[in-house]
Amino acid sequence: MARPKKAVKLETPVEEAALSDDAGAIEEGKILDYITGNPVAENDKERVRQRIARALFHEYGLNVDDMEPDFKVRVEESGKSSNKKIDIAIFEAGAEHTAANVRRLVVCQKELKLGDKGAYKMRDHDQAAKDLELLKDAMAACENCKYGLWTNGLEFFFFQVKRTKFDVKFVPIGDWPLADDSIGTRDVASHAKLRRADPEMLRTAFRRCHNFIHGNEGMPKDVAFWQFLYLIFAKIHDERQPNEKRRFWAGRFEKSGQLIDEQFDADGQTAIRNRILPLFEEVKTKYSTVFRGNEEIILSDRALAFMVSELAKYDFGRTDVDAKGAAYQEIVGTNLRGDRGQYFTPRGPIKLVVSMLDPKPNERVFDPACGTGGFLTATLAHLAHKFQSEKGIAPGAESTQDFRSIQEQLAEFVKKNLFGADFDPFLVRAAQMNAVMASNSEAHLFNINSLEFPKGHLPGLAEAEKVAKLGTMDVVMTNPPFGAEIPIADPNILRNFDLAYIWERDEDGGFRKTGRLQGSVAPEVLFIERCVDWLKPGGRMGIVLPDGILGNPGDEYIRWWILRHTWVLASIDLPVEVFIVEANVNILTSLLFLKKKTDQELKASDLGSTKDYSVFMAVAEKVGFDRRGNTLYKRSPDGEEILEEVEEVERIRTNGHFVERRLRRKKRIVDSDLPFSREGGGFVEGPIADAYKEFRKKNKEPGA
Repeated sequence: MARPKKAVKLETPVEEAALSDDAGAIEEGKILDYITGNPVAENDKERVRQRIARALFHEYGLNVDDMEPDFKVRVEESGKSSNKKIDIAIFEAGAEHTAANVRRLVVCQKELKLGDKGAYKMRDHDQAAKDLELLKDAMAACENCKYGLWTNGLEFFFFQVKRTKFDVKFVPIGDWPLADDSIGTRDVASHAKLRRADPEMLRTAFRRCHNFIHGNEGMPKDVAFWQFLYLIFAKIHDERQPNEKRRFWAGRFEKSGQLIDEQFDADGQTAIRNRILPLFEEVKTKYSTVFRGNEEIILSDRALAFMVSELAKYDFGRTDVDAKGAAYQEIVGTNLRGDRGQYFTPRGPIKLVVSMLDPKPNERVFDPACGTGGFLTATLAHLAHKFQSEKGIAPGAESTQDFRSIQEQLAEFVKKNLFGADFDPFLVRAAQMNAVMASNSEAHLFNINSLEFPKGHLPGLAEAEKVAKLGTMDVVMTNPPFGAEIPIADPNILRNFDLAYIWERDEDGGFRKTGRLQGSVAPEVLFIERCVDWLKPGGRMGIVLPDGILGNPGDEYIRWWILRHTWVLASIDLPVEVFIVEANVNILTSLLFLKKKTDQELKASDLGSTKDYSVFMAVAEKVGFDRRGNTLYKRSPDGEEILEEVEEVERIRTNGHFVERRLRRKKRIVDSDLPFSREGGGFVEGPIADAYKEFRKKNKEPGA
């Protein structure tokens, strides 16, 4: 049979020459201020300020040149006047940075961190009154200031300033207006401008929503999670409606001259409920494959209003697929981990598998153990970036026409070519919600036991038999449940797999199947064979496996079977940190990439006609974080963190026109051999993915 001729190992993942000519370095304990570009001390408060500063540009469209950190405002306290530093001041566009020109102020506190099991009871404006005093004093002192924000990274208190001859009032509002001050009124709130979400701020919004119902409503985390997802689905469905028919909004300002903000007004909260409940009934009808029909929104009026106000401001359709996937996965990962070896795959390995397999728009993509759909949505992000690249569009700078074109291409792909299956019905629902959020279209997702297929009893079997037969997929990628503690022992399942039998050495040094079943087999072994079964001849697959399969002497027959039935494209060793951080599991894993042989290639192999070929092999030594989950950055030989210059692009609507704004900022580089999120958003392919592409340019893929 054909055997690999050699392994090409990635010796030097990142060369210094690959760094930008404009790259610099920053000393330990410092980060670069987003506003000024200057080094500042890194601490819990500074991290909050930097997230807000970036969101002011990316979400609100405010020009960085009109911002200033640590702006001194002279305030009155207890009859005495003193200068106080305000974390961020935003001035009239193009105006001098003076107190008279201040239009918005931001006060930050150190980041509020929650433990894995903790829930913080989020406060209202009255409960947080003492913390808000400095912000209110500063807004009062700046006579032309219109808006204020206080935040500790989880709680956000927005204000509008209302001035009379005799008084200054600070009116709680649900959000700030965009750069042109067009926040809309309660009468036309459904027409308010939605915005693309900054990745960090979207994760924060998701955490805020989930924590509010977990901490303030007293719901268990899993119940809170599903309530959260119901509203996500309602929001996505609402975005498809014409403006005048939209109901997923929370009014902000005036009606008939009376100041009302529905999020904080009891009557307004009731009005929100009266809009959302019928909307959710429509959602259940439209997505009957996801909902059983008996689901209910059981949130209090206050919680429902809070979440609608928090989510309504974002345009989920226009927000980057990666950003939505990362935010969603963060909430999912803490709620739906099961006890059947279900360890959700970190985004780095997922993105590497997708990048190396490089699924095409006309290829059928399948995950037979899809969990919450990480591989599937990463495929959509991969294709979205491919479509953008083909059009020469920078992410965030696409026109409305370009955006709609890309969305239509993604939706078409999902309807025709995206497939997934899982044994757990709750995970199937969560995966479908993930796919809809990424593409506005439902994928073909089935509640089946992939190891029983095409037999079984679960409700997704009939549909899967119609559209996802064995031997029909171009690309299969998966992280199957694995471990000796969850063996497959049902002989009705085992007898359908070659690898479930006992194998013995033959005279030629290979192996022969004896015809005697093993008593039990680890599920990951059977998943290797089932993934190959699902592939078309010439189809490609990537699978996460425990290292033992690729190295244990007792598993040699498995490796022999793999070499006989497939071409080995690549093997990537992953470090233990990958699953320690994500799943608290101390296990070494590998990514194995295979290509299914054709019948002719199998016959040639059995007749002894061999063809040597090269296999790409790499070791991922760094994954961007340590065992505690702390982010690691690239460092110079002197220990300073290395910087790269990155251009950020936003297409901002201001004064009725779209303006493209570009901002060059130096950023730290995550120290990872896998794909990683660049600081502040965007994915980087990483050295292993890049090296594999170069390898394939020099070494033709084996097989027909």
